[in-house]
Amino acid sequence: MDIIEIILLALIQGLTEFLPISSSAHLILPSQLFGWTDQGLSFDVAVHVGSLLAVMIYFREEVGRMFMAWLGSFSASGRASGNFDGKLAWWILFATIPAGLFGYFGKDYIEEYSRSILVIAATTVLFGVLLGFADIKAKQNVSLEKLGFKGAMMIGLAQAIAIIPGTSRSGITMTMGLMLGLSRDNAARFSFLLSIPAIAMAGSYLTYKAISDSEPLVWGDIGIGALLSFISAYACIHFFLILINKLGMMPFVIYRLLLGAGLLAFAFS
Repeated sequence: MDIIEIILLALIQGLTEFLPISSSAHLILPSQLFGWTDQGLSFDVAVHVGSLLAVMIYFREEVGRMFMAWLGSFSASGRASGNFDGKLAWWILFATIPAGLFGYFGKDYIEEYSRSILVIAATTVLFGVLLGFADIKAKQNVSLEKLGFKGAMMIGLAQAIAIIPGTSRSGITMTMGLMLGLSRDNAARFSFLLSIPAIAMAGSYLTYKAISDSEPLVWGDIGIGALLSFISAYACIHFFLILINKLGMMPFVIYRLLLGAGLLAFAFS
């Protein structure tokens, strides 16, 4: 890859991982539209690591409290305290299981049949419409504490669907969160926290594949990719949480509809 491709792909990963517009779709599209060569597994690992570090550092206080409360939940006194941070940690861990199972058993099928522009266009439009519907119709009056284990698992099941390119992991989890009554801010925060084990799993899988394939490492590309992905992802999370209550989801819905229409036109041209 040349430096322009490295910069653009790293920025795309960082910006789209946490916006409800599908990072996988945007990473697939450059090769489909412009004939760029595949960026390679090691570069994929680098940009995932950058995104993971961004969300963990941004939510470092919440992650720290959850981790300590989760450790405490193994003791009798910790369980008796009913600490919400400990419950939230368990909810996120269990809610990640569906995505892990879907990814393990369905990834080969998805890789072979679902990475086309037509599929990306259809899922971009379909799940964009669902996001808009949820944003307009949802009551948005349920706190994270009242979400409950059942609600967390429903969001986890929704996340599993994001294995299909164009769905958007953050988009589908925020959509389900809004449908369950979470505020935009809480739906986004839960989605971002839920992304931590999901991105870690994806990065671990890509690392395993890269090692298995004995892919040569280009450390300069990896370093630039990880750094730019981290910076853009951190900035994306920060400004998204500031603007979401003012703008709502409609700018992203409109973007998805326009992108999907453009992709459909390209696919049938």
